Amino acid sequence: MASSGRLSTADKALLPDTAFAFPRARKEPMTDATHVRDAMARFNQVGDVTDTERDLGFANLKKAASHFDIQMTESDWHEFGSAHKRKLQ
Repeated sequence: MASSGRLSTADKALLPDTAFAFPRARKEPMTDATHVRDAMARFNQVGDVTDTERDLGFANLKKAASHFDIQMTESDWHEFGSAHKRKLQ
């Protein structure tokens, strides 16, 4: 598939919608722990999605984080990129 943890456009095209935090927009693939961490880091930067899609994206991300044994400190998508998160680090 990808080298250096990056998925090519062709690789992304082969993924099912369920592999993305934001399935309709096919944004933030979550195929491994590295991609889940990247999706967490960029969650609040994703554009062209509704708040309802962010709710779904957060739920999807939470499931993927659990699957890859990644601890999330956020309890709501509004916390991504917030001062709350910076205080916890």
